[in-house]
Amino acid sequence: MTLTALITGGAGGLARAMIEALSDDGVICVAADRDPSALERLKAEKPGVLTTVADVANSETCAASVAYAMKETGRLDLLINNAGIGMSSLRGDAETTLPSLEELSDEIWDQFFTVNVRGALAMTRAAFPHLKRSPRGQVVNVTTSYFTMHRVAPYGPTKAAMESMTAIFAKQFAEDGVAFNVLVPGGATDTPFVSDASGFDRSKLLKPSVMGPPIRWLASRAPKEFTGMRIAGQDWDQSLSEDEAAKKAARPAAWPELAPTPAWAK
Repeated sequence: MTLTALITGGAGGLARAMIEALSDDGVICVAADRDPSALERLKAEKPGVLTTVADVANSETCAASVAYAMKETGRLDLLINNAGIGMSSLRGDAETTLPSLEELSDEIWDQFFTVNVRGALAMTRAAFPHLKRSPRGQVVNVTTSYFTMHRVAPYGPTKAAMESMTAIFAKQFAEDGVAFNVLVPGGATDTPFVSDASGFDRSKLLKPSVMGPPIRWLASRAPKEFTGMRIAGQDWDQSLSEDEAAKKAARPAAWPELAPTPAWAK
């Protein structure tokens, strides 16, 4: 069975790492991104990847990207909500010199929530009917570390909202057979998402490749009851079997201290 994965923000650093890992497993990857030139570069580097221009802030292009994936491959098994805007889009040094209340205008706040939260909802809504028909239907939301959720606005609150949405939908749609999980690198990662002006030492940042092993397991080998969970890529121990690595790295999404031990991990 050949699976199809649709990845938003598909031309970016984390997406490329996930696409490379999934492609190695024979998964057909459809990269959706609002930057046509970046998609062209991706296509040149990875000819097997399908590409479509889509801005998750526009619900119509979200639906169009799902329709494109279905037209080209006839199925959709995995949606990865990876598209988003970060603090560097507000100001190069905003990761470390936090924005003032005056900077956090209604327009800026709404832009972050439109792209990072509503965009993921629009993609999920468009993909859901097709995911229900897949024996491995799943939505993977890329959020951020709990530390970042509590450290910087408006980025942190948008990712906290995505995390909560994951936990809610995992329960609400369990009977539909669609899993909802979170995958994060586990810390600041060496991609253009983090500006050089942030002042971070890039040599100490995580590499995008930490997303590879867990997304392969989630896409193809995770048990169906694995839902409502989060995995941090940096916690994935490649010296263990995949199932053992997942058990060690996974935590319940949103509020781990409040959630009981899930059935899959007992």
